[in-house]
Amino acid sequence: MGKIVVVTGASSGFGKLTALELARQGHSVVATMRDIDGRNRAVRDELVEAAQADGNPLQVLEMDVADDASVAATIASVIAHHGRIDVLVNNAGLMPIGVTEAYTVADVERLFAVNVLGTVRTNRAVLPHMRAAGSGLLVQVTSLMGRFTIPFFGVYAASKFALEALAETYRYELRSFGVDSVIVEPGPFPSNLIASSPQPSDAAVLASYGDVAAIPGQIKAHADQQFDPANPPRPQRVADAIAKLVAATERRPLRTVVMPEGMDFGVEQINAAVAPIQNGVLTAMGMEAML
Repeated sequence: MGKIVVVTGASSGFGKLTALELARQGHSVVATMRDIDGRNRAVRDELVEAAQADGNPLQVLEMDVADDASVAATIASVIAHHGRIDVLVNNAGLMPIGVTEAYTVADVERLFAVNVLGTVRTNRAVLPHMRAAGSGLLVQVTSLMGRFTIPFFGVYAASKFALEALAETYRYELRSFGVDSVIVEPGPFPSNLIASSPQPSDAAVLASYGDVAAIPGQIKAHADQQFDPANPPRPQRVADAIAKLVAATERRPLRTVVMPEGMDFGVEQINAAVAPIQNGVLTAMGMEAML
C-alpha cells in the first residue's frame, strides 16, 4: 500500500528526483518548496504534470523550512487532507563554499536555519502524528561531509555534522514508538547547490586572505571536471536509495552512502569503524534496547 510522503526542498536536485520516484512507486507524495507561485512555478507545474502523465498522485505545497509558521501550516494541511504522514524526507539545504572566517555569524545563522533547524522544525511538526500512529520514517539527507571536512566547506560540513548527530539520536529515542530515523549520505553528484552557494559577507576578511580567497571560486568553476564524461554520475541513484529505504519492511540501516560510480571517499569505512564504538557506548550505559 502506498505511503503518504512529504519531501522538502523538492524544487530541484535530489528532492525533485525523489518526489518523482516515490510517486512512480505508488506513494502519495507531497513535494514542498518555497515560492510555488513565483520562481518555482514552472517546476511546480512540471512535477504535477509528470506525475499525472504516469497516473501517480503528487501534490506540490508551499513550505519554507526556515519559517515556523510555514512549516506548521503545511504539515497541518497534509494531516487534514491525508489523515497521516508516513514518511518525511528532509532534503532541503544550502551548500556554502568559501573562506570559513569570512562567513559572519548572521551568515551561519541563515545556513543553520535551513540545514539544521529546518529539519528540527519539520520533525517537530510531524513526529507527534507519527508517534500517535505508532509508525513512521524520517529520512535525513546529509552529505559525505557530515563525516569528514575539507577546506572551504567548513560551514557546510558543520551543518551536516550537526544533522548527522540529530538524525542518529532521533533513531534511538524514537525506536520504542515504532518510528525510524535514517541517514542518506550522498557523494558529489552534480546539482544546483554549488551554483547557488551562499557567499561569505565579510569582504575585509576575504581581502586579507589574498590568493587563498580565490580558491573557492576555482572549486566551483571546476566542480564538474571531476566526473568522467564517458560515465556521468546519476543523481537518480540518491532517489533510488531513498525509495528503497521507504519500501523496506525490515530494520533499515542507519546510514546509506550513495556515491557516483567509480568514486570512493572512504565514508563507508568511517561508518563501519565508528558503529561498534557508538554501539558500545550505548551498551555500556544500559541503552542497548535503543539500538
